[in-house]
Amino acid sequence: MEGQNQQQAYDRGTSIFSPDGRLYQVEYAREAVKRGSASIGIRTSDGVVLAAEINPRSPLMESSSVEKLHKTDKNIGIASAGHAGDARQLIDKARQHAQVEQWRYDQLIDVDTLTNAVCDDIQEYTQKGGTRPFGVGLLIGGLDEGEPRLFEVTPAGTASEWKATAIGSNSDELQAALEEQYRTDLSLDDGIRAVLQALKSVTDDELLATNVRFATIDTDSNQYEIVNEETVAEYISGLSTSDE
Repeated sequence: MEGQNQQQAYDRGTSIFSPDGRLYQVEYAREAVKRGSASIGIRTSDGVVLAAEINPRSPLMESSSVEKLHKTDKNIGIASAGHAGDARQLIDKARQHAQVEQWRYDQLIDVDTLTNAVCDDIQEYTQKGGTRPFGVGLLIGGLDEGEPRLFEVTPAGTASEWKATAIGSNSDELQAALEEQYRTDLSLDDGIRAVLQALKSVTDDELLATNVRFATIDTDSNQYEIVNEETVAEYISGLSTSDE
């Protein structure tokens, strides 16, 4: 009982380390990310693919109103998993960082520079009193001088670069599926198919174009673009045909 009371004391202090070096509120924030619908990023030879699973709470809900993919600059996009309100705050901060870079230096912000700036914003909330960590994970993808980059940002304010990764629900299973399918010579089309195949492998329900969103940043245009629903449906149809 005494040990439980001691842990609860550290639970209430968002910026206080426990004796074993843990920040419980940050760990709880990580759990909030795992409860969110999945987001996936994959780096290919000719760009970056970002994807987000959409799970409307009701058939009456407009799935288009669920925002999990966000354009940050013309060459950078962000996918989120976790609390949507927390994601919105961080996306706004990321866009501000990109705008300041444009105004100050008249150039697009680098993906790693933006990632580090967002990490600083997140980390600040792990050590200030009267606040809580952001309950959201981010995948930041884009191009640095034509080179595809993909970073994962955690509620602790740490970043790691990936070739392909998943956050949110079923992230471990999705990660295993991506590891099986990933190749360094994947094209953007191959990347989209790999993401759909991974999603298909972790769900018993039918994979629908209305329940997944895609965005790409390709090296030819250097532009963030949303993949329309009709095109996603064609990719899913192609998967079904190849499985027969």
